[in-house]
Amino acid sequence: MFFPGEMKLEEYFQRIGFRGSRDKADLATLKAIHKLHVMSIPFENLSIHCGERNIMDLRIIFNKLVRSKRGGWCLENNYLFGWVLREMGFNTTMLSSRVFNSILGDFGPFDSHLINKVIIDGKAYIGDVSFGVSCQVWEPLELISEMDQPQAAGAFRLIDKGNMWVLEKTCHKPKILNPEFAGSSLVNRKERKTIYCFTLEPRDVEYFLDVNDRLQKDPACLFTNKSICSLQTPSGFRVLMGWTFSEVTYRPEEGVDVIDMRDVPDDEIENVLREKFNVLLTNKLKPRNQKASYTI
Repeated sequence: MFFPGEMKLEEYFQRIGFRGSRDKADLATLKAIHKLHVMSIPFENLSIHCGERNIMDLRIIFNKLVRSKRGGWCLENNYLFGWVLREMGFNTTMLSSRVFNSILGDFGPFDSHLINKVIIDGKAYIGDVSFGVSCQVWEPLELISEMDQPQAAGAFRLIDKGNMWVLEKTCHKPKILNPEFAGSSLVNRKERKTIYCFTLEPRDVEYFLDVNDRLQKDPACLFTNKSICSLQTPSGFRVLMGWTFSEVTYRPEEGVDVIDMRDVPDDEIENVLREKFNVLLTNKLKPRNQKASYTI
């Protein structure tokens, strides 16, 4: 769908419900819009399971995520978020990262994830509004090595390895409410989880064009094997993975994530997307949940 007119920050602010100052490029503002973004705009790859294409064009992404009230994957969400930050006057640089593959026990062979580095008062922060599920940070992480940075989902930690930085997370224990899902492969049971690695080499949008195409075509890729829609909530997150809907509540004081899971019939998928994620699709979704290295 085509939407005429230039991109306007005010439309983005309305989309995420931001009512703060527009002219303060400070840490408090960065934290506020980061958290509002992840609770308003889903991490999702539904387009490629609806016969559509994800295009690395900022105007198309703006129309999709802001005006059509869809979500997107990292190449869309974090590209849009970086533009917002620069328009607001933040010192922002795009970076690329390699996601950890638990089956391989190593990072992926190529950069597949876009993140943003932001400099405020001489300190560097990593902003990432599009990893989804329990690995989603609600607020930016200070780029400092070996320091636990507790958030609702657990304690995140950046580690300087010399030639690269690594993001890890100390996880809560899962408490699954539904006996039939007690052994689900979607549930993370590891106490510590490696998420991705990155360098501080600046990237531009051209760097991500090939990977954007590859992630939509590669039959071995996570995104072609699973349809995913994830949205953070004030108490945790929701995710629809194929036909499985999960509502997760963080209880950090108990060290657990309470997980309520159920399978959704085909004729209820659209209702779940609309009611739980505020997503209304134009084309018919073909849910998919093939084996791949991914846990919620």
